[in-house]
Amino acid sequence: MDHEDRERGKSAGVDEEKWVYDSSVDHRGRVPLRASTGVWRASLFIIVIEFSERLSYFGISASLIIYLTSVIRQDLKTAAESSNYWTGVTTVMPLLGGFLADAYLGSFYTVLASSILYLLSPALKPCDANNCQEPRKIHEVVFFLAIYLISIGTGGHKPSLQSFGADQFDNYHHKERIKKMSFFNWWNFGLCSGLMLGVTVIVYVQDHVSWAVADIVLTAVMAGSIVVFCAGRSFYRYRKPMGSPLTPLLHVLVAAIRKRKLAYPSNTAELYEVSKTENHGRLLCHTHKLKFLDKAAIVEDKEGSTEKQQSPWRLATVTKVEELKLILNMMIPIWLATLPFGICVAQTSTFIHQHKKVLLPFLRKATGNERGIKILQRIGIGMVFSVVTMIVAALVERKEARPCGEEPTQGFNHDECVLCVIGVANFISSLLITIVDRVTDKWGKSWFGKDLNNSRLDNFYWFLAIITAVNLGGYVVLARRYSYKNEQGRGAVAVVDCYEGGDGVGTVA
Repeated sequence: MDHEDRERGKSAGVDEEKWVYDSSVDHRGRVPLRASTGVWRASLFIIVIEFSERLSYFGISASLIIYLTSVIRQDLKTAAESSNYWTGVTTVMPLLGGFLADAYLGSFYTVLASSILYLLSPALKPCDANNCQEPRKIHEVVFFLAIYLISIGTGGHKPSLQSFGADQFDNYHHKERIKKMSFFNWWNFGLCSGLMLGVTVIVYVQDHVSWAVADIVLTAVMAGSIVVFCAGRSFYRYRKPMGSPLTPLLHVLVAAIRKRKLAYPSNTAELYEVSKTENHGRLLCHTHKLKFLDKAAIVEDKEGSTEKQQSPWRLATVTKVEELKLILNMMIPIWLATLPFGICVAQTSTFIHQHKKVLLPFLRKATGNERGIKILQRIGIGMVFSVVTMIVAALVERKEARPCGEEPTQGFNHDECVLCVIGVANFISSLLITIVDRVTDKWGKSWFGKDLNNSRLDNFYWFLAIITAVNLGGYVVLARRYSYKNEQGRGAVAVVDCYEGGDGVGTVA
């Protein structure tokens, strides 16, 4: 779409040094003026609110950590479930936030709404034995309301703010493309600065001054950043919401059901497809899987009305059909197969400190040091891992080097996919803990006692290891069957059959 608009602009004699012709608009819905919108004059406002969001997130998250620390001494299972539920909501919400931003609200209003939720989230001190004999119900309700407001706010910030920052730079403009690289460096600087101050300064104020003062500081910072963010409104470049991404998939499904009684064409050349220009420059090859969905691309009446005039609820392109096939046939099964892995990851925020009972005795014997390894040795090991990480990153980037000017292609947002796996896995982990607790309790003694000494977490880990091993076998079968998205070459003008001996070329409008 950006490429089409740019070509249209060139043919109309548009001065691309003066105007930004990449489908973005200014705050009044007009083509943005390059000299007064976007780039650093806009992105600095965005970095400020990212800093504030990270500061608030990690400052208020300290409340949950202290709460779980106090609860875990009394009830191991309750602490694990509380952590799983909160982590699950926090990691799943970006999917909803990204959907709303792309389909309806746009990035600016999604970020603004999320920031207001952060502002409404007080950093309440959890009730423990030092300030009350037993937690009051109302205190727990308000406390969890605050941390879940943070989860919902994160759902809007995480998928929207960084992409909104990237929208301030024109990928087709050489100077702006270079500046965009620097933007992500400063973005990470703002993120890490907020994180560092949240877990140091804010936590220090909570512990040594008062939670009320910390709450006032967080509220003032967040309120100030919202004012700053809104002050940059006239400098931003905006992308118009494109509507729900689920609608085209529903088009295919409804059209296929409506035409379920039609005979399947003997030649796939009769299936409907549009030109590459109309389909944003990409066409997918036809496959023979889930052939029922192909009926959505059957042209019913070629003489009565033109193909372009038919409703999308009755006629879909082969590319749209293949996108739905890809999701149903491969993406969903692969996603489900990764959930057991996510369940294992979820244990890092619940019982993982139990590993100390295995690792520390081994290290103490090996080094003769009571801590296992010295503090400076731990730092050194961390530095070694960072060096290895950068070497691997360099090798990967060298393998994935792209021709000059070519933008990386990406289908489903990989970060959101991973977050979705971990989020859902946290909910499943909580359910699994509850089931195992009840079953083992009926057998004689629950694996989850009131504390670590009365628990059998080793049995639970063996149970997870068995589940993961069985799942690995299923995953291998799915991975061997997986067929990657097959796009046509740049010179092609129509969809072809992906299989050898394909029976033709799709109908092109």
